[in-house]
Amino acid sequence: MHQKSERRGLQPAPLTPFWSSSRKSRAANNSAESAKQDHSRNQNELRKQPLTRQIIDLRRSGASLEEIAAEVTPKLVRVLTEWKLACPKGDAGLVFPNTDGKVEWHANIINRAWIPVQVTAGVTVQVRDEEGKLVRDEDGKAVLQAKYTGLHALRHFFASWCINREIDGGLELPAKVVQERLGHSSITVTLDTYGHLFPRGDDSAKLAEAESRLWS
Repeated sequence: MHQKSERRGLQPAPLTPFWSSSRKSRAANNSAESAKQDHSRNQNELRKQPLTRQIIDLRRSGASLEEIAAEVTPKLVRVLTEWKLACPKGDAGLVFPNTDGKVEWHANIINRAWIPVQVTAGVTVQVRDEEGKLVRDEDGKAVLQAKYTGLHALRHFFASWCINREIDGGLELPAKVVQERLGHSSITVTLDTYGHLFPRGDDSAKLAEAESRLWS
């Protein structure tokens, strides 16, 4: 009896009919194709909208249309509109495509645009060898290279411009506004990253004055 019960317990796993897996595969393909068509339809509708609306619709997560619209200045809209009309056209409707209207390679953006712009603007550093000595050309001049190799430096520049005092050429925006402009999840992220840039005057004189008034 014991042996028979063990044998009964070893039942073969039920086989999934081949047509069942085939249906699942077709359903998955149909779902993917439907999602692709929806995306294409949304992109076509988006291209029919004014450029301002296109920029707003490509918003970051959690930001309202009003918040994004406040950040898109009239000059930015004008420049982007002029460029959108002049840039190479492609099926994707990109704002910054390559010469074929397709997505530009990141390496091309860095090597053909970002680095040359920095060199022209004088945003450079001197090249040093493995021993820390300056590398010089045939004329004895120090060899220079672009200071920044990544586009994220532009984001840091924008953040510092928002924070710096007006007298120094910045906007001197409050920390909460800077957080919203940068799209940080919390103001803690903003202050941990850029807290050292916020203006902070010497308030010792004001504290001394307040103290004298308190005890007078």
